[in-house]
Amino acid sequence: MGIRTLAAVAVGVALSLAVNGDAAAAKLVKYKIVDETSIPKSLTGKPGDAKKGRALAINRKKGNCLACHAMPIPEQPFHGNIGTDLSGAGGRYSEGELRLRLVDSKVVNPDTIMPAFYKNTGFHRVLKKFKGKTILSAQEVEDIIAYVKTLK
Repeated sequence: MGIRTLAAVAVGVALSLAVNGDAAAAKLVKYKIVDETSIPKSLTGKPGDAKKGRALAINRKKGNCLACHAMPIPEQPFHGNIGTDLSGAGGRYSEGELRLRLVDSKVVNPDTIMPAFYKNTGFHRVLKKFKGKTILSAQEVEDIIAYVKTLK
């Protein structure tokens, strides 16, 4: 099995573990993608909580960012190396750019294996119990953005 295949399997497992009723939303908050590069406006209209965002980012059953990304979190083992290192990402990307990458990263890179964390349609072969659900809630997306913005 190649590294891309292993990464795809890891993401698939993370998705099946991460999606739950708490983050599920039959109706998504409306948002506007600008220039296919960002979603400038908050999904919730209020700032995220960086402390909660950090916890979500390292939670293997929610954000699970560590499955693919190295992060400045030395107490957590087994950082991924398929995605970009998130150290300094808060200085490289605007909040809107980060928001689009979390909501639906395929808009930015159609070949990415990064899951769409705030999307609930357009998938194939979804288990019935996960249909119509998102991995993260709108507030959880904002919390992770708040955390990543601290990584300068």
